[in-house]
Amino acid sequence: MNKTGLGLFAATFSGIAAANTPLPDVQPYSEGQHVFINIPQQRLFLYTDGKLTKAYPVAVGKAATQTNLGRHLIGAKAYNPTWHIPKSIQKELKNGKTTVPPGPDNPLGPVFVRMGDPKLGLGIHGTNAPTSVPGVRSHGCVRMKSPDALEFAKAINTGAPVDVIYQMASLNTDANNNLWLAAFRDPYRQNNLDAKALQASISAWAKAHGKTVHTKRLALVLKNKTGSLNCITCGSKNGKPQGALKSLAWTSGDGELSKAVAPPPKPVPQQDEILPEGSEIEIDAGTDTLPQSERAPQPAQTEQEQPTYFNAIPPASDDYQPDSGTSNLF
Repeated sequence: MNKTGLGLFAATFSGIAAANTPLPDVQPYSEGQHVFINIPQQRLFLYTDGKLTKAYPVAVGKAATQTNLGRHLIGAKAYNPTWHIPKSIQKELKNGKTTVPPGPDNPLGPVFVRMGDPKLGLGIHGTNAPTSVPGVRSHGCVRMKSPDALEFAKAINTGAPVDVIYQMASLNTDANNNLWLAAFRDPYRQNNLDAKALQASISAWAKAHGKTVHTKRLALVLKNKTGSLNCITCGSKNGKPQGALKSLAWTSGDGELSKAVAPPPKPVPQQDEILPEGSEIEIDAGTDTLPQSERAPQPAQTEQEQPTYFNAIPPASDDYQPDSGTSNLF
């Protein structure tokens, strides 16, 4: 996508995305594209020139086959890829197949976008199991619903940075300076929620803007971890964020807004790398759905303190299995 088209896309979407989706505490580059994938939230965020342009639900790696945290770069793209089945999975399938051609049975969907060093075997791709998105389901790759994967592949440029992060909470503010909090479950058992930094940021923002924090509501949000936005300073339980949400840099504990940062010196311009249509991609992928009976139930909330939420994208899924190593969800 050219810069003009991407700019129009960003301007059209950014307000909608920011209003509907909890935003993580990140520092996108002020120039160019920057992707963030928050594992507990099961969301992918695309920033352009420091502004959010799109947020997508995704499925990430299971606890046994985690999506690698840290910095990666977008690599080659393959449209209508052929899935070359790894030998380990060929042994599991025992059907003699070595490849799956493009089409409705291909677990890579209509496009595969390489993420990071090819030796990692990671990519962002579509799926033939749309109900698995969002979720904690894959062997490390990042799955998107196929229409989203196509949209993302056409928008992103080869060489764009991707930061895979692990934030169990999002603290946002709206146009009325109210605080909106979302908390997420801990699929990789990182237990890295810095409650002291979160509380410090909440207290600092509330004091600076004359807001009262509803401590019971705050405690329920952190306990229930539904992934939904909850207003912790609104006087009423009913309502929705006013205007576009902005993320607070809560991980630092200072209660300031998250800010874009200057990018490093620009490298030699990189051409968008697109492989021939139908190219073979060998990664651990698969088709799977999880029966309703196997899904973890959401914890109940009391009628006395039902938090207010507004979240257009469905909350993160609890579709993950114990790290047993025996699952056939490849």
